[in-house]
Amino acid sequence: MPKSSKSPKVRQGKAFVLKKAQDDNVRFIRLWFSDIQGLLKSFAITVDELEEAMEQGKGFDGSAIEGLARSDESDMRAAPDPSTYQILPWRPRENAVARMFADIVDMHGAPSEGDPRQCLKRHLKKAADLGFTFYVGPEIEYFYFQNSEHTKPLDQGGYFDLTSLDAASDLRRETVLTLEEMGVGVESSHHEAAPSQHEIDLRYTDALTMADNTMTYRLVVKEIALKNGVYATFMPKPLKNENGSGMHVHQSLFKGDKNAFYDKNDKHHLSKTAKHYIAGLLKYAPQMCIVTNQWVNSYKRLTPGYEAPVYTFWGKKNPHALVRVPAYKSGRESAMRAELRSPDAACNPYLAFAVMLAAGLEGIRHGFELPEPVEQSVHSMSDADRGKKGIQLLPQSLGEAIAIAQDSKFLKEALGEHIYRSLLENKKIEWNKYCAEITHYEIEKYLPIL
Repeated sequence: MPKSSKSPKVRQGKAFVLKKAQDDNVRFIRLWFSDIQGLLKSFAITVDELEEAMEQGKGFDGSAIEGLARSDESDMRAAPDPSTYQILPWRPRENAVARMFADIVDMHGAPSEGDPRQCLKRHLKKAADLGFTFYVGPEIEYFYFQNSEHTKPLDQGGYFDLTSLDAASDLRRETVLTLEEMGVGVESSHHEAAPSQHEIDLRYTDALTMADNTMTYRLVVKEIALKNGVYATFMPKPLKNENGSGMHVHQSLFKGDKNAFYDKNDKHHLSKTAKHYIAGLLKYAPQMCIVTNQWVNSYKRLTPGYEAPVYTFWGKKNPHALVRVPAYKSGRESAMRAELRSPDAACNPYLAFAVMLAAGLEGIRHGFELPEPVEQSVHSMSDADRGKKGIQLLPQSLGEAIAIAQDSKFLKEALGEHIYRSLLENKKIEWNKYCAEITHYEIEKYLPIL
């Protein structure tokens, strides 16, 4: 579990960034932002344009970015966030290159309805209005392969293996050092269960910083792999008969320095706020899947027989729980949290954190009741027994996730009309293309006998 932060990071100002860019010999600034799928987008400005960009934003064609703007509203502006200024360590230090995350606004300065970062900020404000700060700590898994053409692993290691079984330990080391150089706190790193699968856990912090850090993390992992002649992927399930890559998200609400999830008098040490929040996650998890598990391949991971959750229940020790509440340790009240285990490593972190928070706040607002934890095997239960416990099955394909999302008033309100419609349209296209594809499995299975 990452260490709990007590407060969001201090937001550095425009004057600081202008001076720092000069001191760092920066020549170019890359403005980073996300499309609705969580793919990192960027364009560069010279340092001479930085002051004006921070004052007025920098114009670009928003219709070229998936889900950001309609063609008749293409003129958008990227407004760089001064707190996110960092040098790119893999670029030359002479005439250096820095990056800043940008909020997308329209030509009048109003937040773009299609900007995932603005969507998260909207929900963080709702939480703040209730006195809460939302903290998250993701465990993000990925694979190294020899190249992007096939899935030949670098090693045959397993959980926490070292020595020759973990051929990528130096890659992880360089990745961690690069992340820390960019101001991204790292808690731990290790080899994961599948061959050539790895995990780096980021240090618990406020959700907006963490969403930016997650985008940075994914790029750094790929950049260091490329530099060393290998390929890194966050594809949810690249290897048949092996665990896929998840992004388990530890999360909690704080009021000032006090963890709002902790209650010393409860048998689970969970406050009413925490119980309502977790109940919200369980209720809306199937509706959130189109965000937390947005790709066709995502549902190859959410299948019985592997470590990813399939059913909506919570537990403390059950390895198949959708939401896990780690055991309380005396004196660690600040570490009380809930871990949502369904999201995969290829989700959009801004939208994923936004819908998680929205679901939890709905649970708090309406006082959703949290059932007792389930520690026995849910897979061995009958459908009737699962139904009595209110346990739902997560969608088992992108098509099912789309169908659920289409009927979700919650998701429409959480994402906003623009992102909701754009995401559904994008995912329908992906699903229809997949359904029309003739796969290698079909050729191998049916061609010889039909």
